[in-house]
Amino acid sequence: METVAENRAFGGIQGVYKHASSATKCDMTFGLFLPEEAQDGPVPVLWYLSGLTCTHENAMVKAGAQSWAAEQGIALVFPDTSPRGEGVANDDAYDLGQGAGFYVNATQAPWASHFQMWDYVAEELPALLGENFAIDLNRQGITGHSMGGHGALTLAMNLPGRFKSVSAFAPISNPTASDWGRKQLSAYLGDDESAWVKHDATLLMKAKGFDGPILIDTGTSDQFIDLLKPEALAHAVAERRQQATLRMQPGYDHSYFFVSTFMEEHVSFHADALYRD
Repeated sequence: METVAENRAFGGIQGVYKHASSATKCDMTFGLFLPEEAQDGPVPVLWYLSGLTCTHENAMVKAGAQSWAAEQGIALVFPDTSPRGEGVANDDAYDLGQGAGFYVNATQAPWASHFQMWDYVAEELPALLGENFAIDLNRQGITGHSMGGHGALTLAMNLPGRFKSVSAFAPISNPTASDWGRKQLSAYLGDDESAWVKHDATLLMKAKGFDGPILIDTGTSDQFIDLLKPEALAHAVAERRQQATLRMQPGYDHSYFFVSTFMEEHVSFHADALYRD
C-alpha cells in the first residue's frame, strides 16, 4: 500500500492511500481520516460513499466531516466510486463507467472484469483497513450522497449486523424505477430484473428493512429529485414501520453545500449508535 499524502487535520491525520485491488484488478485510491484517539487504540469508523462523477476526494475536501468526526473520535473512510485506469472500461456518459460504479458487482461485458465495487467496499477494503489502521470493525456506520446514498442503504440492508447505523444525503432510493438506475443496472447486471432487487433500497426496505436507526435528508429544491424518488422509500418505510427519520429540507439542492450543512447532524447521529454499546 502506497501513502499518497498525509496531512494533520483537527488533531488527527487525513491520509490518502493507493493499493492494488484484487476485487477490481486495478489500483484503487481511498481517503482515511483518523482522529487523535486512534493513537491509543482502534476507533469506530464511518464510511462515506460518494456519488456520480466523484472520486475519493470530493467528500474529503467538501463535506466538512473531519471536524465533526474528530469531535466524536470517529474515523472516516472515503472510497473511490469505481475502478479507474487505461485498461478499465468506460463510457462517454457521466452516469456509466468510471466514476459511476453504483456499488455493484458487474456480471456483463465489458464491465465485469473490473467493476466489482460491491466486493471492494463490502469485503476487500474493510479487511485492508483492519489490518493496517487502528479501526474497530465491530463499530461501523455508513452514509453516502446520491449514488453513494444508494450504496449505503443497500449495503446496510444486505449485510445485517455489519453496520450499527445508516444515513444518506439525497439517495437514489428506487433505482429499478428510475432512469438513474435502470440504465446502469441493466448495463452492469443484465436484463434479468430479479438481479437488480438487492440494489434497490425501496425494494430492500419492503423485504428486509434495517435493524437499526436510519437518517435521510433530501432537499426540496434538489434538481434531480424525480430521479431520486424519495417518496418511494418513504412509503416503504411507513409500510414496514421501520425506525427511520426522513427529512425534506426546504430550499436545499443536490450540491455539497447541502451535504455540508447537515454533516454535523449525520456524524452525531452515527456517533450515538457507534458508542451506544
